[in-house]
Amino acid sequence: MKIVKKIAFYLLVLVIVVASVFPFYYAVITSFKTGTALFEVNYWPTSFSLNNYYAVFEQGEFPRNILNSVFIATMTVILALLMAVTASYALARVRFRGRGLLLMTILAVSMFPQIAVLSGLFEMIRFIGIYNTPWALILSYTIFTLPFTVWVLTTFMRDLPIEIEEAAIVDGATPWQIIVKVFLPLMWPALVTTGLLAFIGAWNEFLFALTFTSSNETRTVPVAIGLLSGATQYETPWGIIMAASVLVTVPIIIMVLIFQRKIVAGLTAGGVKG
Repeated sequence: MKIVKKIAFYLLVLVIVVASVFPFYYAVITSFKTGTALFEVNYWPTSFSLNNYYAVFEQGEFPRNILNSVFIATMTVILALLMAVTASYALARVRFRGRGLLLMTILAVSMFPQIAVLSGLFEMIRFIGIYNTPWALILSYTIFTLPFTVWVLTTFMRDLPIEIEEAAIVDGATPWQIIVKVFLPLMWPALVTTGLLAFIGAWNEFLFALTFTSSNETRTVPVAIGLLSGATQYETPWGIIMAASVLVTVPIIIMVLIFQRKIVAGLTAGGVKG
């Protein structure tokens, strides 16, 4: 009976892995196809050509789009973590009336769909004067990333031993010194987890990037891929689209593999044992 359960478990794991990996695998083998081979259904590599990858970088501003995505996602992570760390310290360590309600309100904000606030956010961005600039996306991404990062870091910081903070206060540390020199070293797993998830969210976001930018020079890679066109308006360049998708997905996979232990620790750790 135990053997049957074990076999069933591994079969279920295999099905989940195949279902998760197969779309990316098929995109990879399709990216190496050209001509009529693109429309042939083959689950094993039948041809190998880098023409689609060469064509990606010949498509107008695609290298610039990659740099835009890197800059926007990085700035979003920096701003979100900077504000989330200070906010989580106040919510986790400072006692004030309405703290629980404020934390629930922050969580509730993250439940709003993007389309519900799109028009209002668009008018605010135009009023500020940052439409069609990277700062329009940085602002919108930071707004939507903050609730998650604040919630995770507050939960993590709340479980850290109070004795560590009390010892720092006795030594004359200011609140900012406590955050930077005491809490930050202990919060690296949570910071890596929330930072990486915020980076992935900003890297993959499409709706705001499509709405708040109007030129090829300021677009991010999801929009650039979505707007790739063929030789005519009736042609969809599937090979180039697959190659571009692989190029922007591989860095994320590498980052996750590098920081996977930190991600697991950040999602599972609730504090430290002293």
